Amino acid sequence: MSQPVSTSLTAHFAQVPDPRLDRTKDHQLLDILVIAICAILCGANDWVGVATFGKARLAWFQTFLELRNGIPSHDTFGRVFARLAPEAFAQAFLNWTQAIRTVLPAEVIAIDGKTLRRSHDKRLGKGAIDMVSAWATANHLVLGQRKTAEKSNEITAIPELLRVLDVAGCIVTIDAMGCQTKIVETIVERGGDYVIAVKANQPRLYDDVQTMFRDAQATQFREVAHDFCETVEKGHGRIEVRRCWTIAEPNYLDYLNEARDWQHLRTVVKVEAERQIGSETTVDTRYFIASLENDASLALHAVRGHWGIENRLHWVLDLAFREDESRVRKDHGPENFAVLRHIALNLLKQDTTARLGTPNKRLKAAWDQDYLLALLTN
Repeated sequence: MSQPVSTSLTAHFAQVPDPRLDRTKDHQLLDILVIAICAILCGANDWVGVATFGKARLAWFQTFLELRNGIPSHDTFGRVFARLAPEAFAQAFLNWTQAIRTVLPAEVIAIDGKTLRRSHDKRLGKGAIDMVSAWATANHLVLGQRKTAEKSNEITAIPELLRVLDVAGCIVTIDAMGCQTKIVETIVERGGDYVIAVKANQPRLYDDVQTMFRDAQATQFREVAHDFCETVEKGHGRIEVRRCWTIAEPNYLDYLNEARDWQHLRTVVKVEAERQIGSETTVDTRYFIASLENDASLALHAVRGHWGIENRLHWVLDLAFREDESRVRKDHGPENFAVLRHIALNLLKQDTTARLGTPNKRLKAAWDQDYLLALLTN
């Protein structure tokens, strides 16, 4: 796998510190990492599957890995990843992702959390872990992730993740959990713009934004600096109409941000999504604060990009990688296995040679060694 250092998996993950004592190292850490990544690319969803895949492909792995003691057992994989420092592993992932990522102008980076439902251990009183991930909606890349601390939530994990991400010139989108002044401050400090949902967890702000739009619409936005756009999509027996209004009226914003807590607040946004299936019509209305200029099309683009994190990241992790069924639980194992899934997903998403969905790309990688090698080295 001799590839340019900037994009090589081995170059970046070789820097991860080995948590084991020298006398206990029957297998090289890099060998363990590469086998695990390959196995998960090819359909393994637990340590038994990883070890089984490794043994089935021993001759192939021996062409580019040392493997002086053969393929590790599933217990060895479990022990190593349970002890591997998640911060160092996540940093290696971040460095690798930044090397393969192409930063696009006004790129939307969606940040959202997901619970690994079966990572809990009731016997030890350990709850399921929550992972906050950053998703580049145009590149279809997981950019980074952080586990939320026990007895904490996404509010503390999001700023930690933002501080290590390159968001300069990008639009960061977060659901209402991230509607916090400190999170907005961190995005601005990192050189990014933001579009953040507003809900009842910020009751005064939520009420004020709703009132602002209600009053402005009652006068048809007379003498109110605003913008509007509408999109219509038809297909699969349904019609979806999305309407977006932005308000950038200085007097309105001064009232809303009287204490100047929301840095670079330039617009408030209302998005109305109307869906018609047969004779049934539903309407969903959401509100946002944003640092964007008064551009309804750009605001709607950012909001729609954020919705993609559910069906292009979380849904794929559950459907294709069976993440919610994973019973990896010991120590750092769940967090590190989540990173392994993200590595595999990034490699699969970046491939444009196979016109297949993620589950079938995993099958193709398992059956076709040339395709697997191409995934690892592209």
